[in-house]
Amino acid sequence: MHKQLSIWRLIHKSILKNIPVMLLYVLESRGSSPGRQGFFMAVTKDDEMEGSIGGGIMEHKFVEMAKERLRASKESKTTNIRKQIHDKSAAKNQSGMICSGEQTNFLYLMQGNDRIPVENLIRCLGENKNGVLQLSSDGFSFSENVIAEENFHFEFDSEQQWLYQEKIGYKNTLFIIGGGHCALAFSRIMSMMDFYIQLFDTRPDLHTMIQNDHVHQKRVIKGYSELKELISSGRDHFVVVMTFGYRTDETAVKALLSKEFRYFGLLGSSKKIKKLLADLKKEGFSQEQLNRIHAPVGLPINSQTPEEIAISIAAQVIQIKNKDVKNISDPELKKTFSH
Repeated sequence: MHKQLSIWRLIHKSILKNIPVMLLYVLESRGSSPGRQGFFMAVTKDDEMEGSIGGGIMEHKFVEMAKERLRASKESKTTNIRKQIHDKSAAKNQSGMICSGEQTNFLYLMQGNDRIPVENLIRCLGENKNGVLQLSSDGFSFSENVIAEENFHFEFDSEQQWLYQEKIGYKNTLFIIGGGHCALAFSRIMSMMDFYIQLFDTRPDLHTMIQNDHVHQKRVIKGYSELKELISSGRDHFVVVMTFGYRTDETAVKALLSKEFRYFGLLGSSKKIKKLLADLKKEGFSQEQLNRIHAPVGLPINSQTPEEIAISIAAQVIQIKNKDVKNISDPELKKTFSH
């Protein structure tokens, strides 16, 4: 989020100083494209730059194109949309890269009347709120206090008729249950990602809870059964339970097991996990509900320290977040990533 803010702040500063500034945006990406949908950057006439649309020779080419248009200034088209294919055997629209995949880039010369929507967007990001960014052949707009149904939406009829919309602000919410050493390390890593992070614990004087400045919200609760009312289902909600003991883990899991999350992980040894799942099944929870839990949590990398454990969990969370279930051919993997 800080990276996004730095780009929009450069754009805002340039508009205020009447310095021509070009917005470069990735509207769509497919395959192994280095620039993913939603990547963007700003290039000014004074050669200031922030952000990225994927790097490499392709980005260099577009930066030079932006600079050329900025030198032409008012004589230049304000908008332009271009497909780039990362394959030198492509008949046209070659990016100069060979990593395969393709992306559609948009160049837009920011206008003076974009100042107010840019200011609103910066405030929205600074206050951790959501809104909707819209790009089209008509240019740039931003709507505050609107929650988009999709994180990204792109429809294309022609270069004169297309629409891109993106949910601005944090697209995912991470709930960390338990504020110990592993939670502190995990929070530190996940604070660099696109997650709004909430941390819950029952111990107000816990040193690692007090020390944790990486989360957006810390909540001290009386008992983990309260989580049933405090955390709602959500397709962009990720939950990791890592409390200090078996009973508190069990209470937290029972409070949340009837809800639907994109990811639900539980930290613990294989022996503890086996007993906990067996106990939950005896209490009437279905096997389908239990299968939703990633337990033991994290990728199996033989992690030992809190930092290594945090990396293994972060990697699994990112893997699930970025996985498109529709494109998985392996039935077992599809089952895993559907949970």
